[in-house]
Amino acid sequence: MPHTQRQQVGSRGQCSSRLALLLLPLPLLLLLSFAARPSAAVIHIPSNFKKPPAITTQPESVTVFSNEDLVMSCEASGNPMPTFRWTKDGETFDPSNDPELKVTESSGSFAFYTLSNTMDMVKQYQGRYVCYATNELGTAVSDEAILNTDVPPSQQKETKVKVKAEEGSSIVLKCNPPPSTMEPIIHWMDLGLRHIELSDRVVVGKDGNLYFAYLTPEDSREDYTCNVQYLATRTILVKEPITLTVNPTNSVVRNKRPHMLRPGGTHTTYQTLRGQTLELECIVQGRPTPSVLWVRKDGELSEARTTKEMFNRHLRFSNISESDGGEYQCIAENTQGRTVHTYTVTVEAAPYWTREPLSQIYAQGETVRLDCQADGIPSPTISWTVDGVPLSETSQDIRRIVEPSGSLTLRDVHFEDTAIYQCRASNQHGTVLTNTNVYVIELSPQILTEHGLTYRFTEGQKAVLDCDTFGSPKPKVVWESSSTSSLLADPRVNPLSNGGLEIFNVTHDDKGLYSCSVENGNLSISADLDVLNRTVILSPPQALSVQPGNTAIFTCLASVDVTLSPPLIQWRKDGQKLFQSHSEDKYTVDGPDLMVANVEEKDEGVYTCEVITKLDMAEDSGTLTMIDRPDSPDFLQVKDPEHRAVTLSWTPGDDHKSPVLKFVVEFQDQASKESGWEELKRVNGDQESTSLLLWPHMSYRFRVIAINDVGASDPSRPSEMYNTPAEAPDYNPEDVRSDSADPETLVITWEEMDRRNFNGPDFMYRVLWRRVLGSGPAWHTNDTAAPPFVVTDIRNFSAFEIKVQAVNEVGEGPEPDPVIGYSGEDMPLEAPMDVGVVLLNSTSIKVTWAPIDKETVRGHLLGYKIHLTRLSSRDRHRGRRAREPEQVMVVETGANEGKKVINDLRPYSHYALGATVFNSKGEGPASETLYFKTDEGVPGPPMSLRLESPSETEMTLHWTPPHQPNGVLKGYLLQYQQIVESDDSPMQVVSIEDPAVSNLTLQALDRHSQYRFYLRGCTGAGDGEPIMKTGATVLDGAPPANISVTVGETLVNVTWLTKKRQRNVDFQIYYLNKNAGGSKWKKTEKVSSSLSFFQLQGLTPGSTYRLRFICNNNTFWEEEIETEGTGVTVMQSSFATQGWFIGVVSAVVLLLLILLILCFIKRSKGGKYSVKDKEEGPLDSEARPMKDDTFGEYSDIEEKGNASQASLCEESKLCTDDNLDFNGSSALTTELNMDESLVSQFSRPSDGPEPLQGLADSSLLNNTNVPSATNGVPNSAAILD
Repeated sequence: MPHTQRQQVGSRGQCSSRLALLLLPLPLLLLLSFAARPSAAVIHIPSNFKKPPAITTQPESVTVFSNEDLVMSCEASGNPMPTFRWTKDGETFDPSNDPELKVTESSGSFAFYTLSNTMDMVKQYQGRYVCYATNELGTAVSDEAILNTDVPPSQQKETKVKVKAEEGSSIVLKCNPPPSTMEPIIHWMDLGLRHIELSDRVVVGKDGNLYFAYLTPEDSREDYTCNVQYLATRTILVKEPITLTVNPTNSVVRNKRPHMLRPGGTHTTYQTLRGQTLELECIVQGRPTPSVLWVRKDGELSEARTTKEMFNRHLRFSNISESDGGEYQCIAENTQGRTVHTYTVTVEAAPYWTREPLSQIYAQGETVRLDCQADGIPSPTISWTVDGVPLSETSQDIRRIVEPSGSLTLRDVHFEDTAIYQCRASNQHGTVLTNTNVYVIELSPQILTEHGLTYRFTEGQKAVLDCDTFGSPKPKVVWESSSTSSLLADPRVNPLSNGGLEIFNVTHDDKGLYSCSVENGNLSISADLDVLNRTVILSPPQALSVQPGNTAIFTCLASVDVTLSPPLIQWRKDGQKLFQSHSEDKYTVDGPDLMVANVEEKDEGVYTCEVITKLDMAEDSGTLTMIDRPDSPDFLQVKDPEHRAVTLSWTPGDDHKSPVLKFVVEFQDQASKESGWEELKRVNGDQESTSLLLWPHMSYRFRVIAINDVGASDPSRPSEMYNTPAEAPDYNPEDVRSDSADPETLVITWEEMDRRNFNGPDFMYRVLWRRVLGSGPAWHTNDTAAPPFVVTDIRNFSAFEIKVQAVNEVGEGPEPDPVIGYSGEDMPLEAPMDVGVVLLNSTSIKVTWAPIDKETVRGHLLGYKIHLTRLSSRDRHRGRRAREPEQVMVVETGANEGKKVINDLRPYSHYALGATVFNSKGEGPASETLYFKTDEGVPGPPMSLRLESPSETEMTLHWTPPHQPNGVLKGYLLQYQQIVESDDSPMQVVSIEDPAVSNLTLQALDRHSQYRFYLRGCTGAGDGEPIMKTGATVLDGAPPANISVTVGETLVNVTWLTKKRQRNVDFQIYYLNKNAGGSKWKKTEKVSSSLSFFQLQGLTPGSTYRLRFICNNNTFWEEEIETEGTGVTVMQSSFATQGWFIGVVSAVVLLLLILLILCFIKRSKGGKYSVKDKEEGPLDSEARPMKDDTFGEYSDIEEKGNASQASLCEESKLCTDDNLDFNGSSALTTELNMDESLVSQFSRPSDGPEPLQGLADSSLLNNTNVPSATNGVPNSAAILD
């Protein structure tokens, strides 16, 4: 019987310190723990005090398979160290006196083992052993250890087994492991040491046999090998391979009802003990493979206390309890039926403790009560021993009383009552024993816990504050808190028997200082309690459904108190720790994420995220389920044939944990396999059969496809062929009609029928036709295989009754209804008569005609076509322009119309009109041409409108006449108004009576306002459409402001802000080198304020310059700058200072001056030259326009800037005839086209004549002509639209 022992100790009692000094020397007190088990209470006594013995290592029960396995040991602690003795089967046993045994004994331990060489000698030592450890304070008793002997299992000689069976039958391959006291572990493998693949069809029983629910040809093999493993002896026995041959048969029974293979019968009874493991088994045969359901008849089956193994064939109870006793059922079911097996489980219990006595310290004269209570089935009996001797065998003591409940009471204890008491609980299933120390002593109180400790807990935890005391009798302590005056009134606060303080569900309000003091004494300590935020998982792992081979990602985000170190995130699968794998890359932890790569079936389970800090832990879980598309359905059966209908049934395949949503039934007509498989019907995923509507005269084969959320299964194997009988057609073809295109032919056509509606062999279309003549002549008939059918040699456009009927070998389809069809059409013969035109207005006419004789149409009259041709305008003066092309318009009308209004004609135009009749074949001849002219209309808008601003209060408008005057232009109407927010300014009106006028200047305009201008032409019919422009006058210019400079070694970049709507202003930059003694002011050529940028070059590095900006002899900006680099103090000799060079330059300048004089003479005679040629001439190298990429490309603005320059000479290449522009005026006109982009200008310092004039400001202007009198400044308005 099992025998267990526990020991618990505590402290209690009181005696004087004087007596303690007499008993033992009192050194420095230290903590000492003694207990038989870590969970027991602790007596804290000084280290050099005597202490009773305690068993620390129990002797263990063992089964000996060889002489080397016989070892029995026992360890104990105590002060002084205990001595050991043994009993065997209740009798004294001294291993040291046995010559066959060897004893090893050391401080606190005792062991013996055999010297025998044979198992026959070892068998004499079988029995029940108990170890006793004794010192002067008592005797501790160990648990009972049982020693058995057994022979190791060995390989038995076997003959090779060959088994033959038919497909679909059930079979059991037996393992027959050798008998042994050890529980074997069975592995069915092949000769290549690969496990036989198990499934719900092929399982291993608890007896080790291999069970097949039914056989398939794939089960045939020659190496079914049972491997029997014994862990205790580290032995594996390989049984003889079994050959299984499965014979295919055509008479195989496809479906079989479930039948119980193991256990047999209908009822089984199990009796087990509390805490043990019980496994119920349910192995069944049947086809298809039966599903197994476990239920509890007398209650709900606990999923937490049970596990299902071996494909649901085993129900396992781990650590079974009395509540698990009852009736259970295994229900095996398939499509053919079900079978049930009932299990009655009875759970009894070996004794177990419900209350154990505590080891304590007592003071002399106290009463000791040792409560000992145990439970079990059947109920155990309680007995007491003292130092291993039954109380009944000790001397009678009236102070000692054993109560009926099992408690032991000792009154008025003395020092000599110090002993170890054993409480023993026994029933038929075993015994439990506990050692309890009664230690009678007297010690003064002390607090052993350190002062000033800090305890840290998180919200919701149980806080335990220590206050360990020592003394006899046990000191009483008092707890106080700085946060509350009534600490113990809080139901969450519980003082512990060991002096500590327990606070349940601690909160932030519990933070503060706590003090523990000994009652009626001056001993106290204090401790600080700190409460932190609990660790909370904010985003727990989710339930994931993943397809095989994909990656699953679990995320676990948590919140941790900021004062704590970053937490450790530990992942578990089904309770087992996961470690990041580097070789297989199966598990990867990336921050809060766990990635499971290449998911397979073994990866399924519960994944738990544990967020662990130094103080607490939070956890949450998510599941991983591997889903896949379903297996194909099986066992298709065609049954219950009816008229044009059958019932198709099937067995669903494994849905791979993703329920089937739909089943798709497909068919194939074996008579036309080229058509392939076609969908016939869809049914819900919970159906396993359906009724199918079929067509006659077809050979069907069916297959079924299952669909779930992942995808579609492979198609099932096709069903057997099913033929439907032939019948007469049910339908006739649809859309019977005539489709005649050629004259004198009747083309009869229809929509071909689906061959499934042929309903029988020799299918044809029967075509019937006759003329529409009252009741009509007899029907003409012809059978044809396909449309169309053509009847020839008949009149044009004759009416026929036509119909088409479906026929086959069995019979005819229903009688069809006739439809009217016509023979082919021809072109119309005549034109419309009495065509007339009525003018409605300048853009609309009404055309009328007489109805046509339908006999002349020779077809279906579709309508009339009116052909309109615009010949020309009525304006005599427009002949000067290029001749306008004719414009043709065709208007169609309905067949029953006799008039038509036509709009959108051009006013004041000449038109020609004709009409035709048309049918589907085409148009007939045209009617006689009619000529008419439209009246004068209002003109279209002027073709252009341009604004110019001569001054701040004037605006000149330039326009061109309308492209479509639509009559005789009599003048113009100008309307304009100021643009204000309220949009209610008055409209000014100016009438222009002369149509030849093309410009007008408006005066006294507001310089600060914008205006909107409307200009429209006028004819005798009224005012035309307007053209609109928005603009404002151009303001007088001013010198630039917000000037900034950037200094280099030899140059200065000058930038400024340009102002919109302002005219261009020219200015010059004067500069003086202050480092050069006696130097003079230099100046640049004139600079235009519209440029916004200028670069001054040719400066000396490391020099100080004074800059002045002058406009109209007034300085408007002045600045002193210093160029970068090192100044040059010594002038180096240069060829530019040599006399010969100066002479050459002087001669060149003289020649250029003569050339200029000749050009001015030419200019006075009316000649002109291109400004661009000036630019391409030999200018001074420092006066060329800058081409630095930093400040923009070369601009041709300067080419067009000065229209008053004289021609250099007539003979010069700079002023060829190709560049001259004569417009009948002596003024040179150039067109400025300039945007607001950054434009660069390059200039050389000059002391000579005035530089070229500045560039015109046109940043806000339209392209415009600039007269020379403006000195390069255009008089143009700012266009703001």
